[in-house]
Amino acid sequence: LPAGPFGLVGALEGISYLAVVGLVAASVLSKATTGSGLPPGPNGLLGALEGVSFLTLVAALLILLSLVVGKGCVPNAEPLVDYSAFVPICKSDPGLFGL
Repeated sequence: LPAGPFGLVGALEGISYLAVVGLVAASVLSKATTGSGLPPGPNGLLGALEGVSFLTLVAALLILLSLVVGKGCVPNAEPLVDYSAFVPICKSDPGLFGL
């Protein structure tokens, strides 16, 4: 996504990634230590968020895999560590709105 005004859209995207990874990590840790996932929480909200987080993570990995297989490279990646010797990095294509 583009950064948006004052970088708010990019910040929201980053926070959402952290929330998904945090919920999945907490769930996996809970499963490893107690044998069950996170408790359902009030009105089952935490359990529902846990399920949605796992679905989101699986969907993101499937989309990344399909892009790597389809294009032969990791799209729009600007890694901190240069791994271009292992996986080619795609040049940026215009996005949904030509950005």
